[in-house]
Amino acid sequence: MTNPTHFLEIDDVTRDELETILDRAAEYKRAQHEGEPHEDLEGQTLGMIFQKPSTRTRVSFETGMTQLGGHAVFLGEDDIQLGRGEPLKDTSRTLSRYVDVVMARVFKHENIEVLADYASVPIVNGLTDDAHPCQTLADLQTIREQEGGFEGVSAAWIGDGNNVAQSFTVGAAMTDIDLTVATPEGYGIDDEVVDRARELGGDPTITTDPVEAVTDADIIYTDVWISMGQEDERDVRMNDFEGFQVCSDLLEHAPEASIMHCLPAHRGEEITDDAIESDRSIVFDQAENRLHAQKALLSWLLE
Repeated sequence: MTNPTHFLEIDDVTRDELETILDRAAEYKRAQHEGEPHEDLEGQTLGMIFQKPSTRTRVSFETGMTQLGGHAVFLGEDDIQLGRGEPLKDTSRTLSRYVDVVMARVFKHENIEVLADYASVPIVNGLTDDAHPCQTLADLQTIREQEGGFEGVSAAWIGDGNNVAQSFTVGAAMTDIDLTVATPEGYGIDDEVVDRARELGGDPTITTDPVEAVTDADIIYTDVWISMGQEDERDVRMNDFEGFQVCSDLLEHAPEASIMHCLPAHRGEEITDDAIESDRSIVFDQAENRLHAQKALLSWLLE
């Protein structure tokens, strides 16, 4: 493959392609639940580069590739020559001679772009500091299951305007979800992300008022306030995010809303234990759908 399709941002696919991937994810989920084999990638190999640790990303990709009849190779930074200073472009070109697709979970978004620039196989963004498009695929699959589609759906993002929020904002625009993003002052999503969402036909509402955001929402979504690499900001962030916790008081303003969280959750910080354990929580459906959505993405990329 000399001109591979990469998946670095959620809008690297078109609306129609996104719909195709979500349809395939639903079919893979049905097949797995009914015990039907779906070894569509038999004999193919996924290389998985990890600079950041993970539970859901590693297990869902590795298990998914196995269920598709292929094989996954874990490549921790210190297990390969990246940890000894090999340039990313050399790693990319070398892996392209060995594997059929590469998933990378890295810090700097520019690193995933370098991998893609020098690869002759598809590169999948398993997470960067700027974006988490694979999570958005699972989020959209979960919302479609919960709401029966996207038409008329309203969602509220509460908390930090981080990588998950940024990808979800663009994904919401691609599916016509009416999104409100509520973050403390100084923690909002990037203006460039808002512009991309608007170019795609979305019109996200940006606010610093979590009550305004959740009122009458169908979906309430949150994530940790302190991501990997931000531990030294903990005291400041805990103070700045006061009032943004997804808790019973906030949920009173959206009595029918389903609750989402991409996990891992810091229970008692951005979300309370009773909220994540309530009947309104679809958090673990969302986590399961990482598996099905990523299988759909891999098979689509390797067609």
